[in-house]
Amino acid sequence: MAYIQFIKGVNESVIPEVKLTRSRDGSTGTATFRFEQPDIIQSDMQEKGDIQGMYLEDEEGSLITKDVSAKFINGKPEGIECLYIIKSPEEWDRFIRFMDRYAKNNNLTFNKAK
Repeated sequence: MAYIQFIKGVNESVIPEVKLTRSRDGSTGTATFRFEQPDIIQSDMQEKGDIQGMYLEDEEGSLITKDVSAKFINGKPEGIECLYIIKSPEEWDRFIRFMDRYAKNNNLTFNKAK
C-alpha cells in the first residue's frame, strides 16, 4: 500500500498531477506534486491539525518534504503544490519504487514527456 499524507495518519484521496525532472547524469532530480481541491484544504479537515509537510508512505517507510505551498484564488484555498528534491541515484530509485506502488494503488499510468 502506498499513500500520500499532509497530516500523519490522514490519507489524501485526491490524486495529484506529478511532474518529474532529472539531471543529465541522473544523480539528482525533482518531483512536483500539484493537488487540485485536495481533501486537506476542506473546512472539515481543520480539526485534524495543520499541514506539516507531504509524507509519501509505503511499506519501505516515508519520504518527506516540507516544501508545501497552498494556492489561493479570491482568498479561498484551491490547491496545494509540493516539491520533493531527489539528491542521489539511490533516492531516485526509492522515489520511483514509491511512485510505482502509488500508481498501482490508484490505477495511474506514466506518460513520458515528448
